[in-house]
Amino acid sequence: MATTLHVDIVSAEADIFSGLAEMVIAPAVQGEVGILPHHAPYLTPLSEGAIRLKIDSNQEESFYISGGMLEVQPHKVTVLSDTALRAHDIDETAALEAKQRAEKLLSDKQTTFNHATAQAELAEAMLQLRAIDKLRKIQT
Repeated sequence: MATTLHVDIVSAEADIFSGLAEMVIAPAVQGEVGILPHHAPYLTPLSEGAIRLKIDSNQEESFYISGGMLEVQPHKVTVLSDTALRAHDIDETAALEAKQRAEKLLSDKQTTFNHATAQAELAEAMLQLRAIDKLRKIQT
């Protein structure tokens, strides 16, 4: 009997994770769900939050998603999200600097700049800061 399942976490920008895990914990819209090998097929929308993978008894990985879809098959789990980030890849200092830079550009009416680009940079920085905050709450 298999003790692991294959997990793919995919964002609009890239494949974030592809590998084996013993368990997947995801923020489904109706509440947090835990997926083990041989789970019944299941499809559900996901809320913004953390996906946690129990790789083995000594290792766990966390990812932040902006929402999306979770598809479960008996030996495979797929997470599709517009934005997905590995927890250890998020740089809080860089995100704070990007947020401040974008806010300054948006508030300065004298500067000529691409308004849409500044808004996108601000949204990305805010997403990363929310991810850091949510992941800290899970780990405590």
